Amino acid sequence: MQLYKTTMIKFTRLLFTFLFAVIVLNASAQSTATTSSPYSRYGIGDVSDQLLPQNIGMGGISTATNVIGGYNSINVLNPAAYGKINLTTIDIGGAADILTLSKLGSPDSRNTSGRLSHILFALPVSKNSAMSFGLLPYSQVGYSYKQTYTRPNPNPTSPADTNAVAVNSSGEGGLSKAYLGYGVTLFKHLSIGANFSYLFGSIKNDQSTEIPGLYGVLNSRSELDDHIKGINFDYGAQYTIDFSVTKHLVLGYSGSAGSKLNVTTNYIVSQYTRDATGNENNPADSLVNQQNESGKIQLPQINRFGISYVSEGKFMVGADYTMAKWSDLSISGVNAGLQDSKMFNVGGQWTPNINALNNFFALMDYRLGFIYEQTYLGQTVLGVPGANLKRYAVTCGLGIPLPHDRASTAFYKINFSAEIGQRGQLANALVKENYINLHLGFTLNDRWFQRFKFE
Repeated sequence: MQLYKTTMIKFTRLLFTFLFAVIVLNASAQSTATTSSPYSRYGIGDVSDQLLPQNIGMGGISTATNVIGGYNSINVLNPAAYGKINLTTIDIGGAADILTLSKLGSPDSRNTSGRLSHILFALPVSKNSAMSFGLLPYSQVGYSYKQTYTRPNPNPTSPADTNAVAVNSSGEGGLSKAYLGYGVTLFKHLSIGANFSYLFGSIKNDQSTEIPGLYGVLNSRSELDDHIKGINFDYGAQYTIDFSVTKHLVLGYSGSAGSKLNVTTNYIVSQYTRDATGNENNPADSLVNQQNESGKIQLPQINRFGISYVSEGKFMVGADYTMAKWSDLSISGVNAGLQDSKMFNVGGQWTPNINALNNFFALMDYRLGFIYEQTYLGQTVLGVPGANLKRYAVTCGLGIPLPHDRASTAFYKINFSAEIGQRGQLANALVKENYINLHLGFTLNDRWFQRFKFE
């Protein structure tokens, strides 16, 4: 009876923690910008990696990883990895971003942001299978910038700035991903799994066009508000080749289906003026007022391939290759103009001595990795012939086991990672982003729902 009560208390806490995270992430996705990148205006925003800090520290390798550093790890990108989970696993974390934007002829600007990055749970169902559920960001939108264009001045005696046109663009929001998944290991070497995901959130994009130098002129503003929700599927497989009891080669594949989401759009185009002091007056009229227009968002098909070599308790090295058909992305029947993307991830970790008794640093996991991505941003959406934005990054990380009671069944680890990279270019009047992304996660492995025998 005491075991039953303890288990129910743990499960109730887990459930309330998950529900609280749903509320927090939903509010964050719909009202607060968690990025400040001008490139997040395209498509459905900056698509999140959906990785835990322990994977990010190794360059983002995930397709062929499962147990990391002796700890059960929840691998959302390849649900086949759930088949290796034999302990109740909880992973909660946050992230902070430092972004520096550079553009020729303009001073650099720096922005910082922080957020709850994930809350994930996994529970063993049988000896060789487990289920997982959780919540994490899927995409993020957050930008605000101004562009000024000078028109030909027909009157040389008038100030030139009376012909300047200012275009102000801003956006915020994003999508969150709630999922339920199951993975099972078959015939010892083969694992398969799938996630059933619900994507939801809203994205708001505003743009105003003004002529600041002309008093009383009618300025215009467009407001586009998309409310998005729908189902998506992830699936995967891993095959393990054993060289010995502790040495393994893992081959992995995972994919995300090119499913369709529902979108409800509100679109308003209005005109307004400013008074002599520069304050905005009430809108004069609405040129367009479309409310609750229904449509579909076509997501891309994504394929991931991975390989890793593991020497248990010592090291892991691996590589991933990802192809995403972003050229298929369309919103309400209109193609978003993106291009297909490709990404390479290489990395690994090393643990000096997992059995060390008097050397804490020897117990830690040390991680390093590299990322190269040909992004989905090309000449069509950027309006620059030959433009093809790339992303380069190096990553590093630590896995820090926390001391625990030897009589306890619970094991804890803090995972920290840093990604330092750049995206974009200065040529052709584009923006170059230099960024530092910091991730911190807390992992718990515990033995729940177990029957104890007493003799």
